[in-house]
Amino acid sequence: MSETETKAKPMMVVAAINQALADAMADDDKILILGEDVADPEGGGVSGVTKGLSTRFGDQRVRSTPISEQAIIGAAIGASLVGYKPVAEIMMMNFTTVAMDMIVNHAAKLRYMSGGHTGVPIVIRCMTGAGFGTGGQHSDFWEAWFSHVAGMKVVLPSTAEDAYGLMRSAIDDPDPVLFIEAMPNYWTQFPAPEAGHRVPLGKASVRQEGTDVTIVSYSRMVNEALQAAAKLAEAGISAEVVDLRTVQPWDEETVLASVGKTGRLIVAHEAVTPFGVGAEIAAVVQEKLFGKLKAPVTRIGAAFTPVPFSKPLESAYLPDAAKIVEAATKLVKG
Repeated sequence: MSETETKAKPMMVVAAINQALADAMADDDKILILGEDVADPEGGGVSGVTKGLSTRFGDQRVRSTPISEQAIIGAAIGASLVGYKPVAEIMMMNFTTVAMDMIVNHAAKLRYMSGGHTGVPIVIRCMTGAGFGTGGQHSDFWEAWFSHVAGMKVVLPSTAEDAYGLMRSAIDDPDPVLFIEAMPNYWTQFPAPEAGHRVPLGKASVRQEGTDVTIVSYSRMVNEALQAAAKLAEAGISAEVVDLRTVQPWDEETVLASVGKTGRLIVAHEAVTPFGVGAEIAAVVQEKLFGKLKAPVTRIGAAFTPVPFSKPLESAYLPDAAKIVEAATKLVKG
């Protein structure tokens, strides 16, 4: 099958990540996968992301671990120091809290503490996202925590092509990368990526061009932003949608160019609104484009509460396309 035919074929995000891992492992025998239930005898991951990899590459390279997040990250850091490139799965993003010391004080700082002599080329995969009724300990987006840590890169793909390309770039990177996967996006189909495709870390994508308002987002909220843009177009409002793809570092150049053109900005993310990535972007945009803004920067995020278990409360908690449409209409039409 040609690359053109392969790209035209739809692929789910979960399959794209699996393919990225498989292709990377085939290219480099120093790449290892560690995590709870990641090997095939345990199901290839709770969502099947690593399914088939231990059968293909062996249980020395794809290892199911005990239920110990500290052990997973500690082993990954140790392996990286002797030449390996581990991909460590922390099953749910909420469980990164158990390994925060290993991630923040060791993985992120060893290059600095060693005077640049010791890198930690690990990828930490985790999934999260509300919508499945999994409650307050399994669904949080905490990308702002890790974006605040010098030495970390933080990646959140929204499409299958980006999931593949960002994973390949994350594995190539010489420093620790947190790769956050939106579980509600796993089974959404997109055009399949080409083998070997890379997406540069820190480079945003303009998903839709517009002239009246810029909507900056990432992860699953990009799909909500695109739905909102379609609704806004029906009302005569032209929205530009920017997918950050990486929030640390984030692509200031692309965002500032877009907002400089439209004069209005909405930042939408699933994480709670206070102290989030949206606050950082809003601050930078207002510092650098104050005289060009036609309206205050608007942030849209989840309610400042733990993720509810109740389905009606969970739906009310989440930001969505309707809330983006309401905010954009207010910004443009007053």
